[in-house]
Order: sequence, then structure tokens, then C-alpha cells
Amino acid sequence: MLNKLFGFDPTQTTIRKEIVAGITTFLTMSYILAVNPSMFSELDMPGGAVFTSTALAAIIGCLAMAFYGKLPFGLAPGMGLNAFFVYSVCLGMGYTWQFALTAILLEGFVFILLTVTNVREAILNAIPLSLRNAIGAGIGLFIAFIGLESAGVVVANDSTLVTLGDITGGSALLALIGLVITGFMFMRNTPGAILIGILVTMLIGIPMGVTEFKGVVSHPESIAPIFCQFELDKIFTLDMVVVVFTFLFIDMFDTVGTLVGVCTKANLVDDKGNIKRIKQAFMADAIATTAGAMLGASTTTTYVESAAGVAQGGRSGLTALAVAGCFAVAMFFSPLFLSIPAAATAPALIIVGLLMLEPVVKIPFDDFTESIPAFVCIIMMPMTYSISNGILLGMIAYVLMNVVSGNYKKITPAMYILAVLFMLKFVLF
Repeated sequence: MLNKLFGFDPTQTTIRKEIVAGITTFLTMSYILAVNPSMFSELDMPGGAVFTSTALAAIIGCLAMAFYGKLPFGLAPGMGLNAFFVYSVCLGMGYTWQFALTAILLEGFVFILLTVTNVREAILNAIPLSLRNAIGAGIGLFIAFIGLESAGVVVANDSTLVTLGDITGGSALLALIGLVITGFMFMRNTPGAILIGILVTMLIGIPMGVTEFKGVVSHPESIAPIFCQFELDKIFTLDMVVVVFTFLFIDMFDTVGTLVGVCTKANLVDDKGNIKRIKQAFMADAIATTAGAMLGASTTTTYVESAAGVAQGGRSGLTALAVAGCFAVAMFFSPLFLSIPAAATAPALIIVGLLMLEPVVKIPFDDFTESIPAFVCIIMMPMTYSISNGILLGMIAYVLMNVVSGNYKKITPAMYILAVLFMLKFVLF
């Protein structure tokens, strides 16, 4: 029954591993429950309603991934995409949040169409194998950087862009302590090392003054003020086309990158490097985006933090079901979950970042037409704070390097088309 419902294979994992993996994934991505209400309050959207819509969108996305995608991924309104929603579309361009939600609704419909017609799968298959391996390594560096930044180990600097934070106290010190604890448990092959590391680090943070206990129970607030609030009269405007296209590009390649990187780590690929059940995973993502827009949430996407659950043994949709369950519980125990500081989840992201680097050994570094584009893909993800930018720039570099080297036969028509579209994206948008 579990195999039929979730793709559960008892030869690869256990029910306990799947549940622990789901809880681990949830803890590493639950920050979105705190970030979204704060961010969207700048648009005068009620924080309680945003919290509930964020959780509901995550639940729908995870359930779709569990039962239809049958893959161990958590979904929720995505970071980066929410910032584009608030700071670019609304505050920057001057549109209403209702306009932005309409754009996300349209994006979801377009994604469903692209998935049904296999366009998204064709785009994924057009990415060369060396770049697919680079994507996993790039994501590893990216999420490790996210962990270091969230804990204050790495901070902004006007002269050097980034520098070392104050690691002698506060969040940064707690994160480093948690890193040692989690790393030690990994060395001892402790089951559930990442989850235990998060919880132990959180408890250590109480006497340090980093973990702030915010309560236990809170009833979920109504989403009525933001439910199905669309500006349908703006659908056929040029402004809407531009915004929808930008949302599409960012979301599509963030999702592609996450699926490639995490599935490679989980060995959910065939001998040719193709991801199993990729079409179903794309459809789950598209359904979640469409449903999320109706609920009043920003673009719902597959989370790169799912790698934390995969590292704990998650291999099937049962992990995604556990993530959905955690979000459902969080709706009623939000103060408790929001008590977990970023410093407690940072060690998990750093360790998972290390584990994600493994595919880099499959890149042929002696062939510069392969290794240079791969390096561009890897380095540009953390440097531009974007998975999609890394993929786009890596693909452009791949086509250019092989064209100037005379390796025209390596480049398929689809790759030429994608490279041109990617360059136009940077020029026009």
C-alpha cells in the first residue's frame, strides 16, 4: 500500500527514516512561516492571514508531491520569489498585491500547460550531464551560504561584500557549537543526526539567550481578507505579461535546479542521469503554485532544504507527507515552532551543503568545454544568491565555449534556443 501511495521501497529506506526525514526537512524550511508574515506586512497584508495561507499552500504542495510526485520534497511559498513579489513587483513597480497574486495564478496555469505538453521536461533534458552535476554542487554551496548568513557567521560588508561576523557570542557562536555537535553525530553515524542536532542546538540556545520561547498554542487566523483577491481586468496587459514571464523564469529554474541537485544526491536518477517521475514532480509544483495564489500566498515551489531530509534517508513521498503533517501541526502550534532560531537550523544547512558537493567529482575537469561552464554554474549560485541565475549562466557558457571550440555537434537545437532565451532574459528583464 505504501509503495502504491508514495513510491515507498522498503529495500531503500524505512518508515522511521521517512518520518524523521520529513520532520528534518520541515524544521529547515519552517522559517518561511515567520518570514512571509513579516515581509508581506509591508504591503498591509494581514500577518495572521499570510501565516495561515503560507502553511496551507505548503500543505497542498507537499500532499501533491507525496501522492502524485511520490518524491521526498517539501514545498512552500519560496524565498526569493516572495522578495520579488514584495520589493520588485509591488514596492518597486508600484503594483498592488492583488495584481501580483493574479500574476502568480497565471504562472501556475502556464506551468500546468507546460508540464502537460512536456515542455518543462524537455528543458530539463536539454541541460548537459556536466551541468546537472554542477547544479548539485552549486546548490550545496548556496544552502551552506544561506545557513552561514542566517546565523550571522557571515555578514554584509561595504568593502568586501561579505565578511566574518562576531563568532564569539550570540547566534554565530551557537551555530558553530551546533555544527560541531551535528558533525560529531554524523561521524558516529547517529540515526537522525540532523534532526537531533537542530533540537539540541535550540536547547543550548536557551541559556545563551538566542532561543526565545514564544509560547505553545495559537489558533490559525482566517485567510478571508486575501483569499482569491485577483485583478482579472489586468490579465491582458503588457505589464502582466512581463511580471508573469519573470515569475516563470525564476520559479522554473529554481525548481529544475532543486530537483536535479537533490534527486542526484538521493540516487533518484537512471543511468543516463534522468530524474524519475520528473513530470509528476513538475505537476505537483504547478498545482501548488496555482492553489497557493488562490489562498493568497506567493509562488509555491520545491525547497532546496529538502536535501536535509534526503540526507536523513528520505526517498519517497512519505517524507513529503510528513512535511505536510508538520505544517498542519504548526498552524496550531505556531509560537512553539517559531521559537526555533535560525542558528539551530544553520548547522543542518551547512552539513547538507557539504553532502551536496559529492556530484562535483563526476565533472570532467580536464575538458574545459565542460568544466568551465560547470564552474560558472557552481560559483554563480551562491554569488548571485540564485539557483536560476547559476543554471542560466552555466548554460550560456556551455553553448558559447563549445561553439568557439568548434564542437557544434555537442550542441542540440534545444540548447541553442535556451541559450538565446536566457541571454534575452538578462537583456530585457
